[in-house]
Amino acid sequence: MAVANYMNKVGQAARASSRDLARADTRLKNAALERIAEAVLECKTAILAANKADMDRERESRLDSALLDRLEITEARFADMIDGVRQVAGLADPIGEIYELIYRPSGIQLGKMRVPLGVVGIIYESRPNVTLDAASLCLKSGNACILRGGKEAIESNQAISSAIKVGLKRSGMSESCVQVIETTDREVVGKMITMPQYVDVIVPRGGRGLIERISGEARVPVIKHLDGNCHVYIDSDCDLEMALSIALNAKTHRYGVCNAMETLLVADSVAKNALPKLAKLYAEAGVELRGCSATRKIISAKEAVEADWSTEYLGPILAIRIVEDVAEAIDHINTYGSGHTESIVTNDYSRARQFLREVDSSSVMVNASTRFADGFEYGLGAEIGISTDKFHARGPVGLEGLTSQKWIVLGDGQIRS
Repeated sequence: MAVANYMNKVGQAARASSRDLARADTRLKNAALERIAEAVLECKTAILAANKADMDRERESRLDSALLDRLEITEARFADMIDGVRQVAGLADPIGEIYELIYRPSGIQLGKMRVPLGVVGIIYESRPNVTLDAASLCLKSGNACILRGGKEAIESNQAISSAIKVGLKRSGMSESCVQVIETTDREVVGKMITMPQYVDVIVPRGGRGLIERISGEARVPVIKHLDGNCHVYIDSDCDLEMALSIALNAKTHRYGVCNAMETLLVADSVAKNALPKLAKLYAEAGVELRGCSATRKIISAKEAVEADWSTEYLGPILAIRIVEDVAEAIDHINTYGSGHTESIVTNDYSRARQFLREVDSSSVMVNASTRFADGFEYGLGAEIGISTDKFHARGPVGLEGLTSQKWIVLGDGQIRS
């Protein structure tokens, strides 16, 4: 009963704040974002100390290395968090935008206006940076938000939450615009996803178990991000040095992230030349290779089993498959991929166009690392998550993904005859 009462109070406050936020103008929202950025900077020492406490505790409890990587706030990541808030403040405000305005034969003008979703509930694991990213994006898009982080990041999230409250108070906005859940009680999640009277959409960010539970039990719409089983395909007609650089970066830049490459596809005609060079680079980086039978005839690798083609490793493991051509690469990706991010390395314009057209993923790239599939890199300031759904929002969810629309009609006395 205590959790139910607590969440009802949180929901009521969020709903009330969402109505105030919907009326807030761009100047006020940008001022609030700047005050938040300043407060977070002022609280840097406390935030990093809280994060260290989380890291120390979770190392002792042997948290998975990929989750530990996501949990850590380094100096560089702290700077990126602040940059993300300020980038959001600098973005065009989507709320109130009127578009596709046309005249109808009746003389009325018909168009669409972009509006906030209302209250956004976000459930996430590890990444404390999501607390600040989500708060800034929801604020700018006129949405109140309820943020429920994982127990492994409780100290970090509460420290960031305290700074956000300071920034909101300084700007004259209600602290209830951004509410970070203060308890790690798992019952909170069940309540949060079943109160449509207070929450308009849920965005889960975490493992498959969390996503599947929320998708199955939620009584409000869900913008979900499932696995990040990303691919790079090295085409027969490619710049080999470029291919080596992209394939190495896509896998080893960071392991515990959803836009890291998990499967490398190589055209048969370049495999004998490319794979030994790649194997050397991966060996130096400590990456375990799992290959198809054709791959294992060229380089040393463990035998890949069927499950490897659909696994998001989030670690130094890479599956490699040799394919005949771009058509077979596309078929493999559409069969085993998670709809996240795929890249082709090629000099052939027609094959690049075919790859862009036929690969069914939220981000499809030509001659670039999959690591660019990110809200910050896409100029969104930050992201709520990367949606692998096809409805409402797809790919990195930034400001526009946190809005809806309503039809507007402008007339000067027209009546229906």
